Amino acid sequence: MNYSFSYRFKVLGLLVFFMGFTVSSFSQDTIQTVVAQKGDGILSLLRKQGVNPYDHYDDFISLNIENLRDSIHLYAGRTYRIPSADLDTVAIVDTIQSKTKEIKKIEGKVYPIFGKDYETVLPKSKLLKGAVYYLVSGHGGPDPGAMATYGGKSIAEDEYAYDITLRLARELLAHGAEVYIIIRDENDGIRDERILEIDHDEVAYPNKTIPLNQVARLRQRVDIVNSLYKKNRGKFQRLIVTHIDSRSVGQNIDVFFYHHEKSRNGKKLAESIHKTFQKKYKKYQPNRTYSGTFEDRTSLYLVKKTHPAMTFIEVGNIKNKKDQRRILDPENRQALAKWISEGVLLDHKLGEIGPIR
Repeated sequence: MNYSFSYRFKVLGLLVFFMGFTVSSFSQDTIQTVVAQKGDGILSLLRKQGVNPYDHYDDFISLNIENLRDSIHLYAGRTYRIPSADLDTVAIVDTIQSKTKEIKKIEGKVYPIFGKDYETVLPKSKLLKGAVYYLVSGHGGPDPGAMATYGGKSIAEDEYAYDITLRLARELLAHGAEVYIIIRDENDGIRDERILEIDHDEVAYPNKTIPLNQVARLRQRVDIVNSLYKKNRGKFQRLIVTHIDSRSVGQNIDVFFYHHEKSRNGKKLAESIHKTFQKKYKKYQPNRTYSGTFEDRTSLYLVKKTHPAMTFIEVGNIKNKKDQRRILDPENRQALAKWISEGVLLDHKLGEIGPIR
Protein backbone atom coordinates (compact mmCIF):
# COMPACT_ATOMS: atom_id res chain seq x y z
CA MET A 1 0.00 0.00 0.00
CA ASN A 2 1.37 3.48 -0.96
CA TYR A 3 1.00 5.78 2.07
CA SER A 4 1.43 9.51 1.59
CA PHE A 5 4.66 11.14 2.82
CA SER A 6 2.68 13.14 5.41
CA TYR A 7 1.07 10.02 6.85
CA ARG A 8 4.37 8.12 7.03
CA PHE A 9 6.01 11.10 8.74
CA LYS A 10 3.29 11.20 11.41
CA VAL A 11 3.61 7.45 12.04
CA LEU A 12 7.38 7.74 12.37
CA GLY A 13 6.94 10.63 14.79
CA LEU A 14 4.60 8.59 16.97
CA LEU A 15 7.03 5.67 16.96
CA VAL A 16 9.91 7.91 18.03
CA PHE A 17 7.73 9.50 20.74
CA PHE A 18 6.68 6.16 22.21
CA MET A 19 10.20 4.72 21.98
CA GLY A 20 11.59 7.80 23.73
CA PHE A 21 8.87 7.59 26.39
CA THR A 22 9.59 3.91 26.97
CA VAL A 23 13.35 4.39 27.29
CA SER A 24 12.90 7.36 29.65
CA SER A 25 10.45 5.46 31.82
CA PHE A 26 12.71 2.43 31.88
CA SER A 27 15.73 4.51 32.89
CA GLN A 28 13.87 6.10 35.78
CA ASP A 29 12.47 2.78 36.95
CA THR A 30 15.91 1.14 37.11
CA ILE A 31 17.47 3.76 39.39
CA GLN A 32 16.87 2.92 43.05
CA THR A 33 17.66 5.18 45.98
CA VAL A 34 18.77 4.32 49.49
CA VAL A 35 19.61 6.30 52.63
CA ALA A 36 23.14 5.72 53.90
CA GLN A 37 23.43 4.59 57.50
CA LYS A 38 26.24 5.38 59.89
CA GLY A 39 29.22 3.18 59.07
CA ASP A 40 28.17 2.56 55.46
CA GLY A 41 30.73 2.78 52.69
CA ILE A 42 30.18 2.55 48.94
CA LEU A 43 31.19 -1.10 48.81
CA SER A 44 29.01 -2.21 51.72
CA LEU A 45 26.06 -0.09 50.55
CA LEU A 46 26.10 -1.62 47.07
CA ARG A 47 26.51 -5.11 48.47
CA LYS A 48 23.47 -4.66 50.74
CA GLN A 49 21.43 -3.64 47.69
CA GLY A 50 22.41 -6.82 45.84
CA VAL A 51 24.69 -4.99 43.40
CA ASN A 52 28.25 -6.18 42.68
CA PRO A 53 30.31 -3.40 44.32
CA TYR A 54 33.36 -3.74 42.08
CA ASP A 55 31.55 -3.91 38.76
CA HIS A 56 29.39 -0.88 39.62
CA TYR A 57 31.74 1.17 41.82
CA ASP A 58 32.43 3.74 39.08
CA ASP A 59 28.74 3.87 38.10
CA PHE A 60 27.80 4.71 41.71
CA ILE A 61 30.36 7.52 41.91
CA SER A 62 29.16 8.97 38.58
CA LEU A 63 25.56 8.97 39.79
CA ASN A 64 26.36 10.51 43.19
CA ILE A 65 29.54 12.57 42.72
CA GLU A 66 27.95 15.77 44.04
CA ASN A 67 26.87 13.99 47.21
CA LEU A 68 30.19 12.40 48.21
CA ARG A 69 32.98 13.63 50.44
CA ASP A 70 36.37 13.50 48.67
CA SER A 71 34.57 11.66 45.82
CA ILE A 72 34.48 8.34 47.70
CA HIS A 73 32.91 8.77 51.15
CA LEU A 74 29.21 8.68 52.02
CA TYR A 75 27.37 11.06 54.33
CA ALA A 76 25.15 9.24 56.83
CA GLY A 77 21.50 10.21 56.43
CA ARG A 78 21.79 11.28 52.80
CA THR A 79 20.00 9.59 49.91
CA TYR A 80 22.05 7.91 47.19
CA ARG A 81 21.16 6.57 43.79
CA ILE A 82 21.95 2.90 43.16
CA PRO A 83 23.00 1.74 39.67
CA SER A 84 20.82 -0.89 38.02
CA ALA A 85 21.61 -4.50 38.97
CA ASP A 86 24.11 -6.52 36.95
CA LEU A 87 23.04 -6.94 33.34
CA ASP A 88 24.35 -9.90 31.37
CA THR A 89 22.47 -9.23 28.15
CA VAL A 90 22.41 -6.55 25.50
CA ALA A 91 19.28 -6.01 23.37
CA ILE A 92 19.76 -4.92 19.74
CA VAL A 93 16.88 -3.77 17.50
CA ASP A 94 17.93 -3.95 13.84
CA THR A 95 15.24 -1.61 12.44
CA ILE A 96 12.57 0.72 13.80
CA GLN A 97 9.90 -1.77 12.76
CA SER A 98 11.65 -4.87 14.15
CA LYS A 99 10.25 -6.52 17.24
CA THR A 100 12.96 -9.18 17.50
CA LYS A 101 15.91 -8.86 19.89
CA GLU A 102 19.35 -10.35 19.68
CA ILE A 103 20.73 -11.40 23.07
CA LYS A 104 24.46 -11.26 23.69
CA LYS A 105 26.05 -12.75 26.79
CA ILE A 106 28.77 -10.79 28.58
CA GLU A 107 31.02 -13.43 30.10
CA GLY A 108 33.64 -12.82 32.76
CA LYS A 109 36.75 -14.80 33.64
CA VAL A 110 37.21 -16.38 37.05
CA TYR A 111 40.35 -15.69 39.12
CA PRO A 112 40.08 -17.43 42.52
CA ILE A 113 42.96 -15.39 43.93
CA PHE A 114 40.58 -12.41 44.31
CA GLY A 115 38.35 -14.33 46.73
CA LYS A 116 34.90 -15.85 46.34
CA ASP A 117 33.01 -12.54 46.17
CA TYR A 118 35.23 -10.94 43.54
CA GLU A 119 36.73 -13.79 41.55
CA THR A 120 34.68 -13.05 38.41
CA VAL A 121 36.14 -10.21 36.35
CA LEU A 122 33.90 -8.72 33.67
CA PRO A 123 35.62 -7.08 30.69
CA LYS A 124 35.59 -3.28 30.51
CA SER A 125 37.71 -2.81 27.39
CA LYS A 126 40.60 -4.27 25.38
CA LEU A 127 42.78 -1.19 25.83
CA LEU A 128 45.58 -3.21 27.48
CA LYS A 129 45.36 -6.28 25.24
CA GLY A 130 48.85 -7.63 24.59
CA ALA A 131 50.39 -5.71 27.50
CA VAL A 132 52.02 -7.55 30.41
CA TYR A 133 52.13 -6.28 33.99
CA TYR A 134 54.10 -7.66 36.93
CA LEU A 135 52.69 -6.56 40.29
CA VAL A 136 54.78 -6.89 43.44
CA SER A 137 53.36 -5.98 46.84
CA GLY A 138 55.96 -5.18 49.48
CA HIS A 139 57.28 -7.71 52.00
CA GLY A 140 55.14 -10.79 52.79
CA GLY A 141 55.80 -14.28 54.12
CA PRO A 142 58.11 -14.07 57.17
CA ASP A 143 58.40 -10.28 56.79
CA PRO A 144 55.26 -8.19 57.52
CA GLY A 145 57.07 -4.95 56.66
CA ALA A 146 56.22 -1.70 58.44
CA MET A 147 54.03 -2.12 61.53
CA ALA A 148 51.72 0.15 63.52
CA THR A 149 48.71 -0.07 65.82
CA TYR A 150 45.13 1.01 65.18
CA GLY A 151 42.30 0.57 67.65
CA GLY A 152 44.55 -1.51 69.85
CA LYS A 153 45.36 -3.98 67.05
CA SER A 154 48.53 -4.43 65.02
CA ILE A 155 48.44 -3.59 61.34
CA ALA A 156 51.10 -4.61 58.83
CA GLU A 157 52.33 -3.14 55.56
CA ASP A 158 52.27 -6.37 53.58
CA GLU A 159 48.54 -7.00 54.12
CA TYR A 160 47.45 -3.55 52.89
CA ALA A 161 49.95 -3.38 50.02
CA TYR A 162 48.68 -6.80 48.90
CA ASP A 163 45.03 -5.75 49.05
CA ILE A 164 45.72 -2.66 46.92
CA THR A 165 47.72 -4.80 44.50
CA LEU A 166 44.86 -7.29 44.09
CA ARG A 167 42.43 -4.46 43.38
CA LEU A 168 44.86 -3.02 40.81
CA ALA A 169 45.31 -6.44 39.19
CA ARG A 170 41.54 -6.77 38.83
CA GLU A 171 41.31 -3.38 37.12
CA LEU A 172 44.10 -4.21 34.67
CA LEU A 173 42.61 -7.61 33.83
CA ALA A 174 39.26 -5.95 33.11
CA HIS A 175 41.02 -3.90 30.41
CA GLY A 176 42.51 -6.99 28.76
CA ALA A 177 46.02 -7.03 30.27
CA GLU A 178 48.07 -10.11 31.11
CA VAL A 179 48.86 -9.80 34.82
CA TYR A 180 51.34 -11.64 37.05
CA ILE A 181 50.78 -11.23 40.79
CA ILE A 182 54.26 -11.99 42.11
CA ILE A 183 53.58 -12.08 45.87
CA ARG A 184 50.48 -14.20 46.46
CA ASP A 185 48.20 -15.36 49.26
CA GLU A 186 45.61 -17.83 48.00
CA ASN A 187 43.59 -17.54 51.25
CA ASP A 188 43.08 -13.80 51.54
CA GLY A 189 41.58 -12.39 48.36
CA ILE A 190 40.23 -8.84 48.24
CA ARG A 191 39.10 -7.87 51.73
CA ASP A 192 36.77 -5.05 52.74
CA GLU A 193 37.63 -4.94 56.45
CA ARG A 194 39.49 -2.01 57.97
CA ILE A 195 41.70 -4.24 60.08
CA LEU A 196 43.32 -6.88 57.85
CA GLU A 197 44.44 -9.87 59.89
CA ILE A 198 48.17 -10.56 59.74
CA ASP A 199 49.41 -13.93 58.52
CA HIS A 200 52.68 -15.23 57.08
CA ASP A 201 51.56 -17.67 54.39
CA GLU A 202 52.31 -15.54 51.33
CA VAL A 203 54.40 -17.16 48.59
CA ALA A 204 56.27 -15.91 45.53
CA TYR A 205 55.04 -16.74 42.02
CA PRO A 206 54.16 -19.40 41.20
CA ASN A 207 54.39 -21.09 44.62
CA LYS A 208 57.84 -20.46 46.05
CA THR A 209 58.57 -20.10 49.75
CA ILE A 210 59.66 -16.55 50.58
CA PRO A 211 63.13 -16.52 52.26
CA LEU A 212 63.67 -15.00 55.69
CA ASN A 213 66.84 -13.17 54.64
CA GLN A 214 66.07 -9.73 53.20
CA VAL A 215 68.57 -9.80 50.34
CA ALA A 216 67.47 -13.33 49.42
CA ARG A 217 63.83 -12.18 49.36
CA LEU A 218 64.60 -9.28 47.05
CA ARG A 219 66.81 -11.40 44.80
CA GLN A 220 64.03 -13.99 44.51
CA ARG A 221 61.58 -11.32 43.27
CA VAL A 222 64.09 -9.91 40.82
CA ASP A 223 64.83 -13.38 39.41
CA ILE A 224 61.11 -14.17 38.99
CA VAL A 225 60.32 -10.87 37.25
CA ASN A 226 63.39 -10.98 35.00
CA SER A 227 62.68 -14.58 34.01
CA LEU A 228 59.09 -13.69 33.04
CA TYR A 229 60.34 -10.58 31.25
CA LYS A 230 62.64 -12.74 29.11
CA LYS A 231 59.75 -15.13 28.38
CA ASN A 232 57.55 -12.23 27.24
CA ARG A 233 60.23 -10.40 25.28
CA GLY A 234 58.79 -8.28 22.49
CA LYS A 235 55.61 -7.42 24.39
CA PHE A 236 54.74 -4.16 26.15
CA GLN A 237 55.86 -4.92 29.73
CA ARG A 238 55.70 -2.95 32.98
CA LEU A 239 56.47 -3.63 36.65
CA ILE A 240 54.59 -1.95 39.52
CA VAL A 241 55.85 -2.35 43.09
CA THR A 242 53.59 -1.22 45.95
CA HIS A 243 54.83 -0.38 49.44
CA ILE A 244 53.63 1.50 52.51
CA ASP A 245 56.22 3.68 54.20
CA SER A 246 57.06 3.98 57.89
CA ARG A 247 58.04 7.41 59.22
CA SER A 248 57.47 9.47 62.33
CA VAL A 249 53.90 9.50 63.63
CA GLY A 250 53.45 13.20 62.82
CA GLN A 251 54.59 13.00 59.19
CA ASN A 252 51.67 12.94 56.74
CA ILE A 253 52.77 12.08 53.17
CA ASP A 254 51.01 11.84 49.83
CA VAL A 255 51.39 8.91 47.43
CA PHE A 256 54.74 9.21 45.65
CA PHE A 257 56.67 7.28 43.00
CA TYR A 258 60.21 6.17 42.17
CA HIS A 259 61.74 5.03 38.87
CA HIS A 260 65.14 4.03 37.49
CA GLU A 261 67.24 7.10 36.62
CA LYS A 262 68.13 5.75 33.15
CA SER A 263 64.72 4.35 32.27
CA ARG A 264 62.73 6.73 30.06
CA ASN A 265 59.78 4.32 30.02
CA GLY A 266 59.94 3.86 33.80
CA LYS A 267 59.90 7.63 34.21
CA LYS A 268 56.94 7.88 31.82
CA LEU A 269 55.01 5.25 33.81
CA ALA A 270 55.68 7.00 37.13
CA GLU A 271 54.84 10.39 35.61
CA SER A 272 51.60 9.10 34.05
CA ILE A 273 50.34 7.79 37.39
CA HIS A 274 51.56 10.93 39.17
CA LYS A 275 49.66 13.15 36.69
CA THR A 276 46.54 11.07 37.26
CA PHE A 277 46.77 11.62 41.02
CA GLN A 278 47.29 15.35 40.50
CA LYS A 279 44.19 15.48 38.30
CA LYS A 280 42.09 13.52 40.82
CA TYR A 281 43.13 15.71 43.75
CA LYS A 282 42.41 18.86 41.74
CA LYS A 283 38.93 17.57 40.89
CA TYR A 284 37.90 15.97 44.16
CA GLN A 285 39.93 17.90 46.74
CA PRO A 286 40.40 21.36 45.17
CA ASN A 287 41.27 23.00 48.49
CA ARG A 288 44.10 20.56 49.18
CA THR A 289 47.49 20.62 47.45
CA TYR A 290 48.80 17.24 46.29
CA SER A 291 52.46 17.05 47.32
CA GLY A 292 53.31 13.56 46.03
CA THR A 293 56.38 13.41 43.78
CA PHE A 294 57.99 11.13 41.23
CA GLU A 295 61.76 10.86 41.07
CA ASP A 296 64.59 8.46 40.30
CA ARG A 297 65.72 6.17 43.12
CA THR A 298 68.11 3.65 41.62
CA SER A 299 69.50 2.76 45.05
CA LEU A 300 66.42 0.60 45.73
CA TYR A 301 67.20 -3.05 44.97
CA LEU A 302 64.10 -3.76 42.85
CA VAL A 303 64.45 -0.49 40.96
CA LYS A 304 68.09 -1.20 40.18
CA LYS A 305 67.98 -4.92 39.34
CA THR A 306 64.69 -5.58 37.50
CA HIS A 307 64.56 -5.42 33.70
CA PRO A 308 61.03 -4.14 32.84
CA ALA A 309 60.30 -0.43 32.93
CA MET A 310 58.89 0.07 36.40
CA THR A 311 57.58 2.34 39.11
CA PHE A 312 57.92 1.88 42.86
CA ILE A 313 54.91 3.32 44.73
CA GLU A 314 54.81 4.43 48.36
CA VAL A 315 51.15 4.71 49.38
CA GLY A 316 51.54 6.54 52.71
CA ASN A 317 52.97 6.51 56.22
CA ILE A 318 51.48 3.60 58.16
CA LYS A 319 52.12 5.35 61.48
CA ASN A 320 50.41 8.65 60.63
CA LYS A 321 46.71 8.92 61.57
CA LYS A 322 45.69 10.71 58.34
CA ASP A 323 47.59 8.23 56.18
CA GLN A 324 46.06 5.35 58.14
CA ARG A 325 42.62 6.48 56.97
CA ARG A 326 43.88 6.30 53.39
CA ILE A 327 45.15 2.78 53.95
CA LEU A 328 42.55 1.23 56.27
CA ASP A 329 39.38 2.38 54.51
CA PRO A 330 38.49 -0.18 51.78
CA GLU A 331 36.93 2.59 49.66
CA ASN A 332 40.27 4.41 49.77
CA ARG A 333 42.17 1.27 48.79
CA GLN A 334 39.79 0.80 45.87
CA ALA A 335 40.23 4.45 44.83
CA LEU A 336 44.02 4.10 45.00
CA ALA A 337 43.91 1.03 42.76
CA LYS A 338 41.54 2.74 40.33
CA TRP A 339 43.66 5.88 40.08
CA ILE A 340 46.84 3.84 39.58
CA SER A 341 45.10 1.84 36.84
CA GLU A 342 44.05 5.04 35.07
CA GLY A 343 47.68 6.18 35.14
CA VAL A 344 48.68 2.81 33.71
CA LEU A 345 46.15 3.24 30.89
CA LEU A 346 47.62 6.67 30.14
CA ASP A 347 51.14 5.25 30.08
CA HIS A 348 50.09 2.47 27.69
CA LYS A 349 48.31 4.95 25.44
CA LEU A 350 51.52 6.99 25.15
CA GLY A 351 53.42 3.83 24.12
CA GLU A 352 57.09 2.92 24.25
CA ILE A 353 59.87 5.49 23.99
CA GLY A 354 63.45 4.34 23.51
CA PRO A 355 65.49 3.00 25.04
CA ILE A 356 63.05 0.41 26.36
CA ARG A 357 64.54 0.14 29.89
